[in-house]
Amino acid sequence: MQNHKKTKKRAFPAALALFLGLGLSVSAMAPSRTLAGPAEDISLAAQQAQAGGDEVFVKAASTVPAAQGELRGVWISYLDWNRWPKDPASFRKAVDASMDLCVSKGINAVFVQIRPDGDAMYPSAYFPWSKFASGKQGVDPGYDPFAYVLSSAHARGLQVHAWINPFRITGYLNRYSDLCASNPAIAWAGDQDASNDRWVLTHEGELYYNPAVPEVRQRIIDGVREVVERYEVDGVHFDDYFYPNIDDANEALWFDKPEYLSSGSRESIAAWRKNNINQLVRGVYQTVKQYRPQAVFGVSPEGYLKHLRLDNRLFVDIDTWMSQPGYVDYVMPQIYWGFEAKVNGQPAAYAFDTCLNDWITLKKKGDVTLYVGLPLYKTGTDAADGNETPEWLRYQDIMRRQVLTGRSTGQVSGYCLYDFSSLTREAARAEVENLTALFH
Repeated sequence: MQNHKKTKKRAFPAALALFLGLGLSVSAMAPSRTLAGPAEDISLAAQQAQAGGDEVFVKAASTVPAAQGELRGVWISYLDWNRWPKDPASFRKAVDASMDLCVSKGINAVFVQIRPDGDAMYPSAYFPWSKFASGKQGVDPGYDPFAYVLSSAHARGLQVHAWINPFRITGYLNRYSDLCASNPAIAWAGDQDASNDRWVLTHEGELYYNPAVPEVRQRIIDGVREVVERYEVDGVHFDDYFYPNIDDANEALWFDKPEYLSSGSRESIAAWRKNNINQLVRGVYQTVKQYRPQAVFGVSPEGYLKHLRLDNRLFVDIDTWMSQPGYVDYVMPQIYWGFEAKVNGQPAAYAFDTCLNDWITLKKKGDVTLYVGLPLYKTGTDAADGNETPEWLRYQDIMRRQVLTGRSTGQVSGYCLYDFSSLTREAARAEVENLTALFH
């Protein structure tokens, strides 16, 4: 999870698709079909959702209107911040142009990454200034970049959701050498206080806050509190970085296993880790509702439920979050595969229709809103999908059909595109034009 990645949002799903395509044995296969074009595509997910999973309700996707209040979002990551100029005047100009672009494409919500690596795009009492805000971690840019993003977006009628990565400290473009002296990972290591020595862990060369430590979880919650107290955000948003991949049989990869062993817990270690994440998610939810009750809190987990439920990574208790109150207002799974994804020549269980239907089935167990994250970044590319020629190269209307499929189910309340830079990427132009027509 921590190698050369964009923001995991979107290099990881591509890598995951390749991994699944090469090595995962899939037993639940969707019916094989060939999509000839967008006009009359009948989605398996739409059929099953409308018919309650028993009868087939056939509806031409091209006739499905948008529901009132449909969310049409785009993720603006730290990579986009890194492209924006750092001086105030040029920064404001670039942000305004970015928000104008979003409006022109029919976008109504921006998910803006304000804490990518244990840092902040705003003045924080808990995290150092991000290098993506000022050019160097810990250096004050002399203004509040996030405050301006918020005002620019709101002036154009765009919702703003503050996107936070809770545990990651280093990663792509943020190396150990980039960390400033005030970064807790550096400060705690050098303070001669043994009690906090394991509040930050090293795993496969990267640094993470330790999810097992209550003080760490509280710091993350306090960071959310300062955002919802200070800024009129429409929501707080977590992506799918929680625990890294873990091997409890290998001391170099067992991460917080020592905390489990010393805890005296009678739970399995997987259940214990899920509870660590549950405590954080509940705490964030309560904080958002206490300090800004009109805002929503949601998480964008990886899109393939079978993988999300594994006991060696992430430790997202998705079934609890979606069936019990007090965790999240919405989920936005990253369903980053096309309709024709394959494994060993057979339809993949994570192909869009099947994957979406699994999420709809889970959604019906509670009151959590379902949005869908879509991989605009793959369009027009040779992203591996198990086909000799990737679907992303053979069609220029996949995004359109995915939105119409979601609308057909009556269960999907909106969509979010990764990533912002693909709105102007030449190879994605036809897909963007199709989405613009749907979104206006």
